[in-house]
Amino acid sequence: MKRMILSGLVFACLVWMTFGSISSYRGLFLSQFIPQLNALDQTAAGVYHPLLNKIKTYAGTHNVKPIDAKLDPVWKAVPGYNGREVNIMASYHNMEDTKTFDPSKVVYQEVPPKVHLKDLAPHPIYHGNPNKPMVALLINVSTGSNEYLPQILKTLDQFGVSATFFLDGQWVKDNPRLAMLICEEGHAIGNFGYNQENMKTLSKAKQTAQIKKTNDVLEAVLDIKPHYFFPPQGSFNEQTLEATNKLGMRTVLWSVDTLDWKNPDPNDMLEIVNTEVESGSMVVMRASKGTAESIGSMIESIEQKGYTLGTVPELLSEERIGD
Repeated sequence: MKRMILSGLVFACLVWMTFGSISSYRGLFLSQFIPQLNALDQTAAGVYHPLLNKIKTYAGTHNVKPIDAKLDPVWKAVPGYNGREVNIMASYHNMEDTKTFDPSKVVYQEVPPKVHLKDLAPHPIYHGNPNKPMVALLINVSTGSNEYLPQILKTLDQFGVSATFFLDGQWVKDNPRLAMLICEEGHAIGNFGYNQENMKTLSKAKQTAQIKKTNDVLEAVLDIKPHYFFPPQGSFNEQTLEATNKLGMRTVLWSVDTLDWKNPDPNDMLEIVNTEVESGSMVVMRASKGTAESIGSMIESIEQKGYTLGTVPELLSEERIGD
């Protein structure tokens, strides 16, 4: 079989040399015979196409395997992360005019994992994939948030950062314009329960009703169907996980707590971020005075560590960044 392919390649090369000015013969060669080189060994490929051989060798050291979603003993449900591989033929076409290998012209494609977050049983999510250099800011909004939201939104806009705002259903009903402002500025929206009920004190049916009630308000006011639920006070149980799963949602919490509910000095909140944030961190805070005064410094600290700031949906997606 290999001998037949090589014979065909020799014939095609003669045709190509004879009719090199005719693009149709050149296209025929590329479409019919170049793909077959992938079936040959590196030596045979190198004899006829040293450039293709160089690209294959480069791919061998630059391809990255995908990472499956998994259940972690500490962080529970952790999303997967796409791999990356060199598209050999697309890279070849990028370099064929000069016939010279150029790393800047290498074409990559993402390779999805075999196990996805949706394949895992219902578990809370505390953390993104640690191989993804991204951090998400989670801002909880309920009664008492109005005074500080404008400054928080202004700072996020100044830095060009999108956060994820988890909105209380009762608050949205009472403050539709502020809720719409958050949405219009491009931030992600999540469900923060209705009227701050403690999920642990409710039956599964009542938990489902509370979450759905806020979903209905968010859809009516913002035309949004949230995919993530943040339990008020971080209080949840197995019934909470089952309730959100039944509604096609996931329960998210945090890996870094700014402790702003204790009304700390803004510098103390910044110190927590400085020392605890890592790749994949989910940083929780309220729309509070401390957050309004420190969020700009938090953003600077996170970016100085080399991390991209994204929303919860972006952090938990399998898409690669930073390549």
